[in-house]
Amino acid sequence: MTLVDTATADRYPTRVADRPALLDRVEPTVWAGTDVPGHLSPDELAAHERDGFVTVPELLTPAEVATYSAELDRLASDPAIREDERTVVEKTSQQVRSIFEVHRISDAVAALVADERVAGRARQILGSDVYVHQSRINYKPGFGGGGFYWHSDFETWHAEDGMPTPRAVSISIALTENYPHNGCLMIMPGSHRTFVACVGETPADHYKESLREQEIGTPDPESLTTLADRHGIAMLTGAAGSATLFDSNCMHGSASNITPYSRSNIFVVFNSVDNGLTEPFSAPSPRPPYIAAREITPIPH
Repeated sequence: MTLVDTATADRYPTRVADRPALLDRVEPTVWAGTDVPGHLSPDELAAHERDGFVTVPELLTPAEVATYSAELDRLASDPAIREDERTVVEKTSQQVRSIFEVHRISDAVAALVADERVAGRARQILGSDVYVHQSRINYKPGFGGGGFYWHSDFETWHAEDGMPTPRAVSISIALTENYPHNGCLMIMPGSHRTFVACVGETPADHYKESLREQEIGTPDPESLTTLADRHGIAMLTGAAGSATLFDSNCMHGSASNITPYSRSNIFVVFNSVDNGLTEPFSAPSPRPPYIAAREITPIPH
């Protein structure tokens, strides 16, 4: 049974108790059903409903991969962008880790975000018009790319941004080969149906540290073990140009990259226009809009 914080009418209370809890999700994953026409087939929508994610083996052509790879290199080597507050560097290597709000920095990325192959799939899943909640480039260079510990994005977006429900979907578009050994995305299939309420109070300006290495808002080992035993762990590999769409409440993470082979991707979060942000549920103040957009601007189609 899902627990509800009656004082706040919050169906997903987190970072408010001294013990973790596993709460049943009440919302659907594919909001308008699996027979909605579009780029995703009924079988793919059913897989997304069941597992919380769906893969697209060849979203981009080889020529497009080359174009976007060159754009990523340009952005990472631009001194002005490195000094921009939207850029996050690795704690140890000081290499660029992420660049946020990249669809407003790069015209090329903006075009990709609005592409029907990308935004259209998000509309199919969310059953509504969508807007960009967050966009970023994740660089995971060889011999220095840090990992992302197990987490549910929705837990953070709910607690720190005020996202009411898990009516959001992310797409990770690979621009390099994703091997099992270079820090590929790992997801627990089916974990999107369980919300892990975490312990620990959110400090002020938590994002300044969490974007480099998250600690608050990460699940406890017992909860992670329960989910892993229940669902298993999928390692999502694939060629450059492949993509994965995954639900905002999927338990996922990735290991550090100690190989010579970099792993870079464009990452876009689409939120339903009917799921706009409110005040944070478990944080003293909202994160900056370049991390969590508070203005709803539907992507045209």
